Amino acid sequence: MSQLPDRIAQFRKMATDDPENELGHYRLGQLLQEAGQHEEAVQSYRRALEISPQFSKVYQLLATSLLQLKQRDQAVSTLRQGYAVAEERGDNMPRDEMGRMLTQLGETVPTATKTAAAPASGAFRCQRPGCLFGARAHQLAGPPMNDDIGRRIHDTVCDGCWTDWLRNYSIKVINELHLDLSTDRGQEEYDKHMKDFLGLE
Repeated sequence: MSQLPDRIAQFRKMATDDPENELGHYRLGQLLQEAGQHEEAVQSYRRALEISPQFSKVYQLLATSLLQLKQRDQAVSTLRQGYAVAEERGDNMPRDEMGRMLTQLGETVPTATKTAAAPASGAFRCQRPGCLFGARAHQLAGPPMNDDIGRRIHDTVCDGCWTDWLRNYSIKVINELHLDLSTDRGQEEYDKHMKDFLGLE
């Protein structure tokens, strides 16, 4: 028994109630894509990129749905744009996947136009797709949780993005999806959205 229609309805409501929530549009796009509703998935992914144009993973998923809709030229253009964004940000996993997709389509993979600059002394480079803090990013004082995920967050996510998740998006996820964090299912759902938001794939 699939809960996919219910999950789509939940995230459609989240995206409608908070149109500036890129996580809501991103997750809605993923679920629509999973359901084979690629035209709507494309709309959701494009809205996520309007809000957060540095969210490199979204370009990959958008191109996937465009290919399903036989819109090859748009898919190639999207992959090239996404590859450049991922290269600029150092998002290696989506960059490599988009490069692989371009190769499969018989297209050349863009070459790096510049060498990534080393961060300034004492600076922290946040690896979350869509981070808006750039050179102003600071590392968390310590892992927010005493486990592997907490240590990974400390190593890769800036304090600004973590605070944004904790104070804003986590509350929306709990409220919109009616999560009960005292249950295993509620905690698993919460953790999944946290990893999506922070780019911990």
